[in-house]
Amino acid sequence: MEALLSTLKAQDPETVDQEYYVLRSQTPLLKRELGLTNDVGALKENIKRNRYKDILPYDQSRVVLSLPTADSSSDYINASLIKGASEDRGYVACQGPISSTLTDFWRMIWELHIKVIVMACREVEMGKRKCECYWGVAHQSAAFGPFTVTNQEETRPNEDMVIRTLSVTFQQESRSLVQYQFLSWPDHDVPYDTSGVLDLLERARISRGADTSPLLIHCSAGCGRTGVICALDYIHDLLVTKQITAHLSILKVVLDLRMQRPSAVQTKEQYQFIFTAVVSMLEHFLQALRQPVYSNQPEVKTKEKRRSTPVNRSSQQVTMNDTYAVVNKSKQPPPGPAGPIYSSVASSAAGSRTRPASHHYDNNLPGASAAPLYSAVKPRDKQLSLPLSSTPIYDIAQPSSPRPSGGADYHLAGRPSNDDDDDSYEDLSSTASEVTNFCSPGGIGFNCRVQKPRGPRDPPAEWTRLER
Repeated sequence: MEALLSTLKAQDPETVDQEYYVLRSQTPLLKRELGLTNDVGALKENIKRNRYKDILPYDQSRVVLSLPTADSSSDYINASLIKGASEDRGYVACQGPISSTLTDFWRMIWELHIKVIVMACREVEMGKRKCECYWGVAHQSAAFGPFTVTNQEETRPNEDMVIRTLSVTFQQESRSLVQYQFLSWPDHDVPYDTSGVLDLLERARISRGADTSPLLIHCSAGCGRTGVICALDYIHDLLVTKQITAHLSILKVVLDLRMQRPSAVQTKEQYQFIFTAVVSMLEHFLQALRQPVYSNQPEVKTKEKRRSTPVNRSSQQVTMNDTYAVVNKSKQPPPGPAGPIYSSVASSAAGSRTRPASHHYDNNLPGASAAPLYSAVKPRDKQLSLPLSSTPIYDIAQPSSPRPSGGADYHLAGRPSNDDDDDSYEDLSSTASEVTNFCSPGGIGFNCRVQKPRGPRDPPAEWTRLER
């Protein structure tokens, strides 16, 4: 795989351009060699069922409809069956339905049990109708002949994509399918980045799962953009099924597609885009292989070590060579890539450490009692910061001179011992014995009760002395 990646990176644009011209010259030769024809699509009654007269499915690989309805009994639709990397991973490359083929489009979906649709165009591009809307408005239903299609949900995970969950009902039977519409792919051109298309295909593969019905891919004509998507998904399936080799030829892959759907991969730019996207695909795949896969094996070993610790059940003592535990602290997993694998492992490890909350330690031993393995730490005796005495704990600021008989303004600096009759202010002085009576055990604390307010003293004499 690394050799293939190096080969693709080493190819310059001129070499890729030359390959495209070889592709165009080889197509008619192989078509004549294989005897491929377009007779059914060129019939007079089927001409109106084709969006473009020069894009007709080969008779050897076209989809043949067999479910007649009152609106249409023809077996023709402009769609081709394409083989996948394995027998159960095929594709249907189809033109975007026109007004006269909407019923036939849903006939094909119903007959082939389609579960996933990839739409690589908008309904209108450059002012031209490129595809008829074959679904209803969000949370509404639309009728297409005998088929009723309900747009159950419509989301837009990014600016490039719309995802619709559709339900189709025919003769009282309902089926669900998902449509992925890519909005950022201009006709006869390529997207500015490969990540959007690769993300689209990854989502489609997840929705498809193990279902064996073909993946329906369409754009406007069902050849250019449709061919690129078929080629990329085909190469991805070769990659995951380990059929890819260092001698993979994208030229051969596209030639095989063209022998099943005419004009698959229409332009030189689209052919170059396949090379660029395959390089990104291989780089992503190799990066995923190099990332370490985390497991809960270290946690299992830890548990075994804890169980192997010798225990004296008579005294519930443990040997001190293994007395370690993290108190109320969960062990963090080693740094790793964010993703489903890592997240599941972290969740599993976290769940395996869950213990009954009998005590704060996390190393309960089998068969041991619920008592803590470690001795409880005896708290120190709390002592008063000052010895018990009649000395006030707080200093009291005494007035510098006796207070006068009256005065208007005053300054509160303390409480005189003889102000027992004034209850206007809080008493800030107390003895240690008083503290132990109304404070929490151990001395002065924050929960002391506020005593009965005492009141202010009169201002010093100096403040009211008359100047002579």
